Amino acid sequence: MQSEVRKKLIDAFTAANGDYLSGQYLAEYIGCSRTAVWKHIEELRKHGFELEAIQRKGYRIVKTPDQISADEIRLGLTTNFLGQSIHYQESVDSTQKIAKTLSYENAPEGTVVIAEQQLSGRGRMNRIWHSPKYTGVWMSMILRPNIPLQKAPQLTLITAVAVVQAIQEVSNLSPKIKWPNDILLNGKKVTGILTELQAEADQIFAIIIGVGINVNQQLEDYPEEIQQIATSLAIESGEKISRAQVIRSVLSHFEKLYLLYLEQGFTPIKLLWESYAISIGKSIIARTLTDNIRGKALGITDDGVLMIEDEAGVVHHVYSADIDLSEN
Repeated sequence: MQSEVRKKLIDAFTAANGDYLSGQYLAEYIGCSRTAVWKHIEELRKHGFELEAIQRKGYRIVKTPDQISADEIRLGLTTNFLGQSIHYQESVDSTQKIAKTLSYENAPEGTVVIAEQQLSGRGRMNRIWHSPKYTGVWMSMILRPNIPLQKAPQLTLITAVAVVQAIQEVSNLSPKIKWPNDILLNGKKVTGILTELQAEADQIFAIIIGVGINVNQQLEDYPEEIQQIATSLAIESGEKISRAQVIRSVLSHFEKLYLLYLEQGFTPIKLLWESYAISIGKSIIARTLTDNIRGKALGITDDGVLMIEDEAGVVHHVYSADIDLSEN
């Protein structure tokens, strides 16, 4: 009950958009006593929110904490279902693990798992993902789309577009996508996306999408071996950026793209993805488990498969690979 009251309180302040709300209005909106409202206002203050209280005008939030708690994310969140249920923990092994467990426990679509720190974060091909505390966005989303099994990889590409749009919205940066799931700034990785499937036979039960965004790290926060290939929004922009704002923006853009995808298919997403891609029309090397394919990146198919034309004019369809820009 307490968390539901808190959620309504945050929703009211979000709708107010900086205006004052009277204690009487909040009591009626939430459905509790004015004393209960005051108690929850005090709880928000204990969690780092600064609230102004003026007699005959009421309350308003003037400053939010530098954290990514459920309360901080909900303040200003305008989505219909994505992020309306948030599971926040200070430190976890992996948000993906928690999201998969919640999914099997029938958590609703749009449930988001967020942590300040991951101890065992990982990326594609089981690579380690460094997730230091209080610096980045480490989250997983639970989705339950009614789509054919073979179309599940398209969700990775939708997520990449949403992250690019979010970064553009909260900063002056212009990120690019490297197929299939890396977001780059000035050639260095700032975001990784991991998509995992829960399915039975040919039916999708859930798709769990993990997103790791380097937001406020400085160069010294990275292990020496990745300092030349990793970056953050703060390093590239020269200023600290609100991680909660980044999360809200990602959730908002993803929900719009996801609903567009369910209604109109992958074609509009494909066009957006290709507009942000770093390699389209360029010479690349695709390193698969069995071969290295050199050629020009033509684009992606309607299923999100990368097309590469080699020197002989043969078009290769690449489903999984590491991509490098060729020097030739």
